[in-house]
Amino acid sequence: MADTTDFRNGFTMQIADELWQIVKFQHVKPGKGGAFVRTTLKNVRTGRVVDKTFRAGEKVKGARIERREHQFLYEDSLGMHFMNMQDYEQFSLPAENVAKRKFLKEGGAIDILFHAETEEPLLAEIPKSVELRVTQSDPGVRGDTATGATKPAKLESGATINVPLFISEGDLIRVNTDTGDYITRVTG
Repeated sequence: MADTTDFRNGFTMQIADELWQIVKFQHVKPGKGGAFVRTTLKNVRTGRVVDKTFRAGEKVKGARIERREHQFLYEDSLGMHFMNMQDYEQFSLPAENVAKRKFLKEGGAIDILFHAETEEPLLAEIPKSVELRVTQSDPGVRGDTATGATKPAKLESGATINVPLFISEGDLIRVNTDTGDYITRVTG
């Protein structure tokens, strides 16, 4: 059992059969009354965010979450299929458990969070930026580069984003998966 002195960002605890991860916390010691800890918690399975206050020293049941690198194999009616890069074990997750999946291509690397005690896969997290090839894009208009104009481009993962006019089909680009924005063209 852990208590409020163990709280830190990323600490995971079990409350009412649900796993919650601390997004941020603040120890508060008012001039009158007992101290308490104000937290913002994120549900590991659903992503729901709530605020909760704990009394100082209150006991909570800590949970160990492990992050393991996997490779995305394919998606079908059963969900998205992944392979562990260490022991080559395969399993599937429902597609809704994979955030930002539109930027995930077959063979791409992804981190999957597991509940360490039950070995249950909880959530899949794609890296902050990925490199994807442009599969379809209209040619840019010559001389229209000074305006910072953009055009839509379809990527090999199936996602469509806006890219600068100088990007053409076949180019490898880096994409921010949080915002869906073009970062840079990858050379070499």
